[in-house]
Amino acid sequence: MLAAFLFLHIVLMVFWLGGDLGVFYSSRYVINPELTPAARLTALKIMSGLDLGPKICLILFLPSGLTLISLDEHGGSLLGVHLLPWWLLVPAWIGAFVWLRLMYLDHHEPGKHPLVRRVDWAIRVAVIAGMAVTGVYTLVAAHPFGVDTNPKWLGTKVLFYSLAIAAGLGIRRTLRPFGAAFGKVMAGQSDEATEVALTRSVNGCLPYVWMIWISVLIAGLLGVAKPFANL
Repeated sequence: MLAAFLFLHIVLMVFWLGGDLGVFYSSRYVINPELTPAARLTALKIMSGLDLGPKICLILFLPSGLTLISLDEHGGSLLGVHLLPWWLLVPAWIGAFVWLRLMYLDHHEPGKHPLVRRVDWAIRVAVIAGMAVTGVYTLVAAHPFGVDTNPKWLGTKVLFYSLAIAAGLGIRRTLRPFGAAFGKVMAGQSDEATEVALTRSVNGCLPYVWMIWISVLIAGLLGVAKPFANL
């Protein structure tokens, strides 16, 4: 069982990064003014389809990680301390699938479910806050949660996960002018100002994209290497 969830956790990380790379590559065609509106629309559809994968992986990364903690080699404990019994995983996974449903509604029909989008945003903010507090506590406490095996690698991994989610919110805010600008392109009303707004909204996301890639890579490295842990 542990091996299966470990494999799932790794696959989620791979698809998260791979999907993001596809989104980045296709975005270059979306903002290319030399292409026809039809070609740019096709690129946008490809980009949107690819973007669904990383969104799914981001959400499932949390419950799969909690499951790994519950099923670790110490017999359902956090590095030897029983903190996460298996039955607590049930609401974690149920909550994750509810979150997935909200995300899918907003992704599949953007703009048609403003309440869903606000709830999804609130969930992400809550997860960021919870993970950040947990991560910082794990780093600063001498024996976090009673653990004496120096699990600071885990606290750091949690912080990078929360940073990746925060970067995703940054992307959402930066892309707000995109819809109106792309609508003008599709209507054949594009001008220099429209193309500038379109390019700025997409390229403005690049620092957040790089932050996500770096955060996911470092989180994966920490999960494998577990530096300075006294196991």
